[in-house]
Amino acid sequence: MRVYTSIKSLQTALNKLSKEVSIGFVPTMGALHQGHLSLVEKAKEQTDKVVVSIFVNPTQFDKQDDLEQYPVTVQEDLELLKKVNCDFVFIPSVAEIYSDSVESQNFDFDQLDKVMEGAHRKGHFDGVGTIVKKLFEIVKPDKAFFGEKDFQQLQIIRKMVSKEQLPIEIIGVPIFREPDGLAMSSRNMRLTREYRNAAPFIYKTLRTAKQLFGTKNAVEVSEWVVNEFQKHPLLKLEYFTIADETTLKPIQNRELTQKYRAFIAVFADTIRLIDNIALY
Repeated sequence: MRVYTSIKSLQTALNKLSKEVSIGFVPTMGALHQGHLSLVEKAKEQTDKVVVSIFVNPTQFDKQDDLEQYPVTVQEDLELLKKVNCDFVFIPSVAEIYSDSVESQNFDFDQLDKVMEGAHRKGHFDGVGTIVKKLFEIVKPDKAFFGEKDFQQLQIIRKMVSKEQLPIEIIGVPIFREPDGLAMSSRNMRLTREYRNAAPFIYKTLRTAKQLFGTKNAVEVSEWVVNEFQKHPLLKLEYFTIADETTLKPIQNRELTQKYRAFIAVFADTIRLIDNIALY
């Protein structure tokens, strides 16, 4: 495994590879866990060489304190990546990526960014689009791998790749969960024991909502979820939405030909957790 901190050195190494060698790419913000490693493992299955980037992107944080508190565990991350036989690791500085101007590009995501996370985190997806596009231009992968926990982000990246006509296949990888159902997230390590013990309630609620959606409409299911969280002593619901999987538009009644997904964001004290579940 080789580690690079400059764009030039990484590109020099990648350019030495045969043109027949396919490149898989897993962009991360570090604080790696088994969910990230499952992306690397999927990339190893589908491509010849795998690049993982570790970069905490400042332009996708809508709150400065959230950026400052984001966990940084580079040495531990590198040890984990060695264990899954990652080939290249790219750990650039903010100056290396953004030069003199740490600003987001403005994107048209066809309204995918106006709901859920986009509605609650102003400018977030422009920041995501900016860094992912920059990294794609640096690495030039054949395939890039993203977890379905951030399903809205996954759909937005697919939209960006389509609109920018980038020759990259975007692969979504199923959510990797703890044994108690909690979706793995770098933020989980910031949970106190009390909130960590409470957090599996999120996925439990999603699973019941999926069952209810078989007999109730989206409004009724949403009302049930809101009521369940109002009764919870620790967890605070920010939003729950049942949406079309492709357009991400909230729905009221289901159509048999469409695929839907339930999305949720919850505060465990000051730590914000998101999750989702396919409703089919």
